[in-house]
Amino acid sequence: MLIAQASAGDGPGSTVLKFKTMVGTVAPYTGAANAIRGVPGAGAPWSIDTANGKLEENGDLSIKVTGLIITGTGANPVPTFRAVVSCQSIAGGAAVVVNRVTTPFPASTAGDAAFKGNLDLPSPCIAPIVFVTAGTGASPGVWFSVTGA
Repeated sequence: MLIAQASAGDGPGSTVLKFKTMVGTVAPYTGAANAIRGVPGAGAPWSIDTANGKLEENGDLSIKVTGLIITGTGANPVPTFRAVVSCQSIAGGAAVVVNRVTTPFPASTAGDAAFKGNLDLPSPCIAPIVFVTAGTGASPGVWFSVTGA
């Protein structure tokens, strides 16, 4: 279930996005050809067992994933993940995409990982999407899972 909540007037700790689902990378989103908001998909299909997360208006992000693995191997080969919050925003009167990336956080070979921290979100942050990406390589990394169902 994906739950989005409006937060105007509720203060700096208001929940902007709560989610209990993510989807793994699947064709045609594998690779760079069909990147989502500038974030390319992993080169192989990934699957995920469970996900929970919350994004607050002040940029506080918490995310927990279990079973985030390469579908074909049944394992996660990368030692760290990053989370990316992607917002539609406005710069100079034009619509822009702003991606904010966390520091790397540990991930098990079973694909279990958790992050709690703060990101400097743009204002406004419209229609946020949360990705879990590779914790190494060029930022933001390729995505392994993204909010959705």
